[in-house]
Amino acid sequence: MSEYAVVDPTTGETVQSYPTITDVGLDDAVAGAQQTFSGWSQITTVAERAALISKVADLHVERRDALAAIIAREMGKPLGDSLGEVDFSADIYRYYADNASEFLADEPIELLGGEGSAIVRKSALGVLLGIMPWNFPYYQVARFAGPNLIIGNPVLLKHAPQCPESAAAIEQMFTDAGFPTGAYTNIYATNDQIATIIGNPIIQGVSLTGSERAGAAVAEVAGRHLKKVVLELGGSDPFILLSTDDLDATIEAAVMARLDNCGQACNAAKRFIVIDELYDEFVEKFTAAALNTPVGSPTDPDTVIGPLSSLAAADRLSQQVDAAVAAGATIVTTGERSGAFFPPAVLTEVDRNNPAYHEELFGPVAMIHRVTSEAEAIELANDTPFGLGSYLYTTDPEQAERVADAIQAGMVYVNIVGADSPELPFGGVKRSGSGRELGRWGADEFVNKKLIRVG
Repeated sequence: MSEYAVVDPTTGETVQSYPTITDVGLDDAVAGAQQTFSGWSQITTVAERAALISKVADLHVERRDALAAIIAREMGKPLGDSLGEVDFSADIYRYYADNASEFLADEPIELLGGEGSAIVRKSALGVLLGIMPWNFPYYQVARFAGPNLIIGNPVLLKHAPQCPESAAAIEQMFTDAGFPTGAYTNIYATNDQIATIIGNPIIQGVSLTGSERAGAAVAEVAGRHLKKVVLELGGSDPFILLSTDDLDATIEAAVMARLDNCGQACNAAKRFIVIDELYDEFVEKFTAAALNTPVGSPTDPDTVIGPLSSLAAADRLSQQVDAAVAAGATIVTTGERSGAFFPPAVLTEVDRNNPAYHEELFGPVAMIHRVTSEAEAIELANDTPFGLGSYLYTTDPEQAERVADAIQAGMVYVNIVGADSPELPFGGVKRSGSGRELGRWGADEFVNKKLIRVG
């Protein structure tokens, strides 16, 4: 039975199944990518490859409605969010197409002594493997494939088993843009097959976005074979509120930061850490706003929260929430879960002994903590195995700089949410992974930084 299938989380209906690639087919895909690296990657210029990526951006714009409908069907993303993801993906491709020549230009080195010159020249490493998740089917691929194909690294892309239709649509866009066979190859592979090809000498690096468990498994295999990895894993991002001159606007931002993509974003705000004097009013207003967020079919234009991505995802979140309440947490919610639809909920009184304290809740459930000082807020924010993103609201610029420096995370957003952009690096520390995507940093992970010293 195929592992790859479109199962509409709204209805539970299996729309279509896709056959898993055979071992022979996978070997052929790896060999084909290597052949493309030995040929096309070596004879084309950065500008020529960037022009093809620009066409991929154009195709996202031309096909945005059809692409958005696919992921609304595959993983329940509301149509407005789906269209926004397609547009953002196009922006990422275009950003790299427009800036690749600058990012990949030779870098001269000023010599301390001796005659001659020295430069660092960035060149392709070879065939890369991308392992992508279901929560942002187009965006996750864009930030990996865009810069690396311009660099000249052919890409083998294993998408999430529940995203086979969007995976095929992405591959088709690369083909229609004019990329040769072997430059970008979609593979419906099993986890065992992936573990095998990571060990293949042709594969030069692996990029994975997904769970801690998946990241650890891939890193273990890649480490045995001395392969470079970039890992973007989970997060339990803090939203720290120390002061505000507009609490209603801050709460609106907080709700957006928690419920975007139905709360299924690694860098969503998940733990709200609120100074004592604002806590009671924040809890009251945040809870009212979160629980009144429109829930419905992903295809309804008024829907903000659709179903979770799958029945399994809803089961997992239910178990976590039930365990949190059993351990003493207080919950406020609008009703009971129905299939993959999970009602928004707010948890308070979550102490350090509660299992939810150190977990990532992937869905429309927020945890709110009370603190009495800046120092306590920082301590609580950092008391997590994760370190992806974070949000800080304060009216004191000096405090903003001080707290931002103290937060142990890869990203800190001060007095703003929803500000991701192609030029800004994305990635984390601790168990949230390693490496960076987006910005010039995303074009610097899988390159040979070759020194050329001339006497």
